[in-house]
Amino acid sequence: NLTLFSKFMHRVFGLTRIMAFLDRSNIKKIDFYSTTGIEASNFKGKNKTSQPGSDMLVKILTLYPQLSAEWLLTGRGSMIKDSNIPIAQQATNSHDGIPLIPFSAMAGALTGENSVLEYECERYIVPAFNGADFLISVKGNSMTPTYISGDIVACQRVPMASLFFQWNKPYVLDTAQGALIKRIKPGHDKQHILIVSDNEQYDPFELPYSEIYAVALVIGIIRLE
Repeated sequence: NLTLFSKFMHRVFGLTRIMAFLDRSNIKKIDFYSTTGIEASNFKGKNKTSQPGSDMLVKILTLYPQLSAEWLLTGRGSMIKDSNIPIAQQATNSHDGIPLIPFSAMAGALTGENSVLEYECERYIVPAFNGADFLISVKGNSMTPTYISGDIVACQRVPMASLFFQWNKPYVLDTAQGALIKRIKPGHDKQHILIVSDNEQYDPFELPYSEIYAVALVIGIIRLE
């Protein structure tokens, strides 16, 4: 029955969008449940296929005014209202601010090479992300709906000597397969990690630690002024 299937997919994608919003906004699920009063069971088991109540949606949109109602309900438009995305102001001094690194130079930015960080790139001041080491533009659609192509994300390098992943967080990786922006989950053993795209059309795959050359945590999304 096409109607039942449509309702099922509406529910599933609605839950997916809520989870994507939490990830993009760095909101812990436990904090979300506590703030909204929504039970975690709503996102588990058979409840995943039940129709979301209007009370739940209204509560979420009221408590998180930065979230776009159109995007939550239909998937159209931007997830975050533009007025709620941190704005980056272009730095007037070449030594101030955070460098916006070309995608082709991302490997060097991850390792902190001075030649890359001193590259003739624009620099931006982003008070909301003082801990960021560099900015980079997202390419492709593998991380939609969390990040879309053209989004600018702020990244913080992770020391390889004491590499520690926060599972299910998005990272930028320099790997034997090239530069990747993906979500990281545990692999089948301690020598591997699972590389996961937010776009379900892209299958997850495992990557050995030995093929990871540099890592940065994605700490947020910004809008250029």
